[in-house]
Amino acid sequence: MPARQEGTSRIPRNLEVPEDCRAISEVLSRVGDKWTVLVVSALGEGPKRFNELRRALGSISQRMLTLTLRGLERDGLVTRTAFPTVPPRVEYELTKLGRSLLEPVSGLGLWARKNRAAIQDARRKFDAMPASNVR
Repeated sequence: MPARQEGTSRIPRNLEVPEDCRAISEVLSRVGDKWTVLVVSALGEGPKRFNELRRALGSISQRMLTLTLRGLERDGLVTRTAFPTVPPRVEYELTKLGRSLLEPVSGLGLWARKNRAAIQDARRKFDAMPASNVR
């Protein structure tokens, strides 16, 4: 077996199993999506109507919000409740499973805010490197 480079670690045993990789990839494609993180964070404050969410998120399109909410509902992270009023009123709310996502999402958001400047600095340095130094 070849020696590992200094500072590298072995792949966790569960990632060596193709089914585990697929499961992790599938879940992360949902919860790692930019809009999912923002919608879950917004719903962490409590139930919201569609337009409340849209205003809270600013630049999301109606179509993208609809698709994101549908995906979250399908995955059991959000419930959609329609009230029999005129005009119809629909609210979205995190399920118990969705609320369990708040802590990791909040942690990721905190990490992103804390490290944004360092990442931007690293990007500037990388982009300033001569093309011959970039693999």
